[in-house]
Amino acid sequence: MAYRKTAAVQSRLDAAREHLVEQATSVVAEVGWANASVTAVAAAAGMSVGSVYQHFPSKGALAVEVFRRASGREVEVLGDVLREGSGGPVERLALGVGVFARRAMERRGLAHALLAAPAEPAVGQERLEFRRRYRDVFAEVIREGVAAGHLPRQDPDVTAAALTGAIGEVLVDPLSAPVAGDAADDLVTELVAMSLRCAGATPARPTTPTTPEDL
Repeated sequence: MAYRKTAAVQSRLDAAREHLVEQATSVVAEVGWANASVTAVAAAAGMSVGSVYQHFPSKGALAVEVFRRASGREVEVLGDVLREGSGGPVERLALGVGVFARRAMERRGLAHALLAAPAEPAVGQERLEFRRRYRDVFAEVIREGVAAGHLPRQDPDVTAAALTGAIGEVLVDPLSAPVAGDAADDLVTELVAMSLRCAGATPARPTTPTTPEDL
């Protein structure tokens, strides 16, 4: 007869796996993908290397899970702001870009890992998929803006793809070195203005992006 895990055993396994992913995320944020060895993750999680492999068959599989969860959270936050934030589509676009940039700078190590740090091929494939997801949420609000007459006629998917790439490129260097205070505020302001120009709009008035702690 095949062994069936009890609910209590499964609950402990699930909790251990969650803890492992959380600690792996912290290690990646601190040292990047290349140096986030299974040994380092195991030490951070307070478990043996063998226990790590009980949950994930390889370092690559663990890295993919870390990437999916962290990137998925950022896509969710951005989508919520673009769909449910205050104001019309142009205001929500500005707000969404600002929120994304500020969250990235507040979590500099993790954001750099998600956006640009060298990683295993499996993580690179995940990056491509999540770029599409970012593009889709940007395209949604741009399409809304065009339909409402707030943005000029355009292909929302093309503009959204351009925005996704440009925002990531602008943030790569600031994520590699500390940027704080007025410099960080100026960067966000410039990034928001660039994004609105890309979509064919100009900010009618300054928009104060929501801080990460408000989400």
